[in-house]
Amino acid sequence: MLEKLEAIFQRWKDVEAELSSPDVMADMKRYAQLNKEYKDLAKVVDEYNIYRNIMSNIDTNKDILATEKDDEFREMAKAELDELLVQRDEKEEHIRLMLIPKDPEDSKNAIVEIRGGTGGDEASIFAGDLYRMYMRYCEKRGWKTELVDYTEGTAGGYKEIVFNVIAEDAYGTLKYESGVHRVQRVPDTETQGRVHTSAASVVVLPEVDEFDIVLNPADIRKDLFCSSGPGGQSVNTTYSAVRLTHIPTGLVAQCQDQKSQLKNFDKALQVLRSRVYELELQKHLEEASKRRKTMVATGDRSAKVRTYNYPQGRLTEHRIGLTIYNLAEVMNGNIQEIMEALQFAENAEKLKEGTVA
Repeated sequence: MLEKLEAIFQRWKDVEAELSSPDVMADMKRYAQLNKEYKDLAKVVDEYNIYRNIMSNIDTNKDILATEKDDEFREMAKAELDELLVQRDEKEEHIRLMLIPKDPEDSKNAIVEIRGGTGGDEASIFAGDLYRMYMRYCEKRGWKTELVDYTEGTAGGYKEIVFNVIAEDAYGTLKYESGVHRVQRVPDTETQGRVHTSAASVVVLPEVDEFDIVLNPADIRKDLFCSSGPGGQSVNTTYSAVRLTHIPTGLVAQCQDQKSQLKNFDKALQVLRSRVYELELQKHLEEASKRRKTMVATGDRSAKVRTYNYPQGRLTEHRIGLTIYNLAEVMNGNIQEIMEALQFAENAEKLKEGTVA
């Protein structure tokens, strides 16, 4: 491990030097890539410095035990050595997890799309519940969110809602939410008191910028329309909402949240760019899942990932066999336990395959 950490430390110094190069500073795409690499490496370097200090103290205490004649001094060195050995083992495990290769997209902001599926009005209501759950989760973590687009359900909730999450590692944390979420409960629209099963789909995309993918303006058709949501006359009677269509792929993105047509255009373009980029990302995820056969992050949107059973107050995470009996807390945004369990399962898969030496 020390050799690998030394190599990372040297790379960190090399990147630091490159960042001050005039040639690199003149190339914004290259500068952005190196700056991101520098920040990622710095986290490992910080841990390496702590680890190196622990190892140095271990050697010092071993020398004392080998040469010191004073029993009291030897006893103090022995107690400190025992404590340092525990710290060493914990730090090595922590660094080993840090050295697991991360998906390059993990550190990016996220675009989350929730759509009501099977179940009619109840599916739209459940999509609204999921949206509220994610909003509460982001609030608890201090993450910024931006609404992009939505279509309200006829009985409440949303037929579809799209929002951005602006935070470091937002995509890496939320990407496991992609898939079909199923709910079992008595809907408000049910008069006989019967439990129904409905579903909503969640898609999480990494937010990409012009450095990641360049869209040809000639390939984009722009349509303007009146916003349908709340916001007053100025929103609903002017053509401020924007719909963009990427002609080569047929992908569509729209935004009606802002009063400004220009701001709506920028947000819609952001979503469209991410959706086009996702076509290539999906190929990458599918290939990775075939190669690794992991149950966690397959990139399969149609997979049933989670069931929310209201009568029993139970949540079941199907990919890792996790069952939680505090559904009310989960729906209030307390989903960190689930996120961490999914990330742990993913890392365990990688470690089992020998990804980390």
